[in-house]
Parts: sequence; structure tokens; C-alpha cells
Amino acid sequence: MGQKVQPIGFRTGINLPWQSSWFAPKANYGEMLVEDYHIREYADKKFNQQPPYSAVAKVEIARTRNEVKVTLHTARPGMVIGPRGSEVDKLKEELEVLINRKVTVNVIEIKEPSLNARLMADAVGEQLKKRTAFRRAMKQQCEFAMQAGAKGVKITCSGRLGGAEMARRETQKAGSIPLQTLDANVDYSSVASVTTYGIIGIKVWIYKGKFGEEITPIPSARRPSTRSRTNRPRPAAARPTASDRAPAPKTAPAPKAETKVEPKAETKTEPQGQ
Repeated sequence: MGQKVQPIGFRTGINLPWQSSWFAPKANYGEMLVEDYHIREYADKKFNQQPPYSAVAKVEIARTRNEVKVTLHTARPGMVIGPRGSEVDKLKEELEVLINRKVTVNVIEIKEPSLNARLMADAVGEQLKKRTAFRRAMKQQCEFAMQAGAKGVKITCSGRLGGAEMARRETQKAGSIPLQTLDANVDYSSVASVTTYGIIGIKVWIYKGKFGEEITPIPSARRPSTRSRTNRPRPAAARPTASDRAPAPKTAPAPKAETKVEPKAETKTEPQGQ
């Protein structure tokens, strides 16, 4: 049982909706399928692969008879919308030129980026491009997801990790990941990070609980600290103040009490008689 199935495709049509929802006759099906591919590829290049990075995690496409509705799920809606919606209007015009159809663009905000597999994979990839230690980057993202309320996380990186000559695979895991349970809400994404020493593949699985059970994200102010006990700072009350650290002023020694020594009484010894 070494084979693994793609979690999103495994659940699509059963517990997850299709990311492209439309019907087409057999003659036009291939043309529309290629259009969907170009729309997703263009959105990924525009928002995820060049600055300013807008963190678009998913693109949903719905078609009517005369219109194509494109919905972008992003963690930074302000970057996608732009001032007064200028960026959305520009994107709409570019997509209409790309597919030669009327396009409507909607933007939906992702409220908790730490629970999105695509955004987590992109975050790990960006850290690897900056030559951050791969184990540290993976562990950090696992901790962020678990603190946000996830029930399980797994991250796998494969390639020339750390610039090594031989490619290898490393995995970080926290919690449980029931991949074969259809009732489990498992988010999945795979991203290729192009580094100076080769391409590193990143796969992320996030288990959010069963379908229908909404996760209540933990506010950042209440999240437990990731510092260890040894590195935890002492409370302010326990820290020595300046007055505590200053040496105590020297005081004159107290005078010793005088003790009078009374002379011993003289004892006469009489000579014993012979």
C-alpha cells in the first residue's frame, strides 16, 4: 500500500465541489478545457510568481451561455482588487483578450492563510529560495497550522535540499492525516520551488477535521508560544531592578557591649598537720 491518491481529486464530486462547473457539447469541450487551463496559468503567473505577491490559492471557473465567471480565493484581497477596483478591471480586460469571451471577476478573502495548503506550500518555497534551512522552514509552518486549529499537518520536500549533490526527500508531520477517509476534510497542494541549485518539490497536507465541522481559528493573541521553556523570558516581577542590583551601603559596625570581669576571691590553703 505504498500508493497515495490525490486528496482533492479523491473527494471531488463526493464531499468537494468541482473547481470548474460548466457543461459543453463534445465538439466544444476541448476548447473550453484549454481556456480554463490558460486562465489558471495566467492568474498564477500574475499573482503568485511575480511581486507584489497576492497569495491567490484557488481559481474557480463557472460558465454560462455568454459569460465566464472567475472567482479568485486570496489571502490579500486588497492587492488583487487594487485602488478603487482598478486591478480587477485590468485583469478582466486581460482575460477577455486571452479567451475572447466576456469575463466577470470576483474576489473572496481567505481569512486564515495558515489553514490553506497552497499558501503554506508557497511560504515554504519562498523560504527555500532565500536559502533558509529547510527543516526549520517546514517545522515553522507545521507549528503555524497547528496553532491555527488544524488537527494534522504533513509537509514533504524533495530535491537537492540544502544544495546537496544528491537529491533526497524530507518530511515533517504533526497530528494525524487520515488520507483514505472520505469524510475527512484534507486540503492538499503541490508546488515547485525554483531555486538556484535546482527545483524542489513541496507537498502539503492539512487535516481540518470532518466535513461539516467548522474549525474555529485560534486568535493570534491567544496562541501558545513556540518558545521552549529554557528560552522563555522571566516575568517582569522576577527580574532584578536597579535598586536590587545596587550594592548595599556600608554601615559602621555596632559597638561591642563591655563585659566586666570580676576578680576571683582569694582562697587560703592552710597547711595540713603532720
